[in-house]
Amino acid sequence: MIKNAVSSLMVRLLHLPQAPTYRPLLLPPPRPPRLRVAASALSPLAAMSTAAQQAVADQKRAVRSDVRRALKALSPDQRASEDLAIQSNIMNSSWFKASKRLCAYISCAQLREVDTTKILAEVLSPNSEHAGQAKDIYVPRVEDKNRNMRMFKITTMDDLIKNSMNILEPSPLDASGNAREDVLSASSPVDLLLLPGQAFDRTGRRLGRGGGYYDTFLMRYQELAKAKGWSQPLLVALSYSVQILEEGIIPVNSTDVPIDALVTSSGIIPISPAALERVQRS
Repeated sequence: MIKNAVSSLMVRLLHLPQAPTYRPLLLPPPRPPRLRVAASALSPLAAMSTAAQQAVADQKRAVRSDVRRALKALSPDQRASEDLAIQSNIMNSSWFKASKRLCAYISCAQLREVDTTKILAEVLSPNSEHAGQAKDIYVPRVEDKNRNMRMFKITTMDDLIKNSMNILEPSPLDASGNAREDVLSASSPVDLLLLPGQAFDRTGRRLGRGGGYYDTFLMRYQELAKAKGWSQPLLVALSYSVQILEEGIIPVNSTDVPIDALVTSSGIIPISPAALERVQRS
């Protein structure tokens, strides 16, 4: 009888649910590999812990502060000299001359951005040496404080108006009251994007001003180009000499989009295979 009771107890124990096993959470390194990843493929929260995200944010603030001081120390003459050289390097490049549609930022002197006025004038001028190869150009307009930025097509500098921060932007409607063409709704792809930034390095890392507007827009456009089967545009950043930092100084996370090339007063620095291929063809 005791033997039967023990057997019954053993059967019950065998049918008890097993306690779950837990694996330790492994955190990724604070600087993930420099890969182009669609926003839908990798959530920033999945990429790193809250503590790691905060550490990256703190490092970015420190780097921005250092670069702002360096930019402020540039003399007006040196800035003007670099502005002219950078724009000349772009306009004389084969990939700029061959481009048919591009996005470009409107430079802001207060933000100490590399000047783009000569590039814009070259594209928009009816007397341009490239008039036989007319280019469509789209420029940014910030829509709100939630990282939403659109790129609208303009045909003249008169299409620009000053926003609340005294920065020139395209008005949503043209002089006739018609909606301007949004690059995300255009029927043809852009070949080139000219980008601003706070700091860069020669591996393609770009540090913006912290709003996330350009990274958000770039990820959206890259997803659109992929969905439509278009070639990805060349992402080219314009940089003063003091904005180029040594490798490893600029922290990144999964939402930071790498650039393809840097243009400085000294010349063009190709980074990605796409940029290297275009430079070698020139």
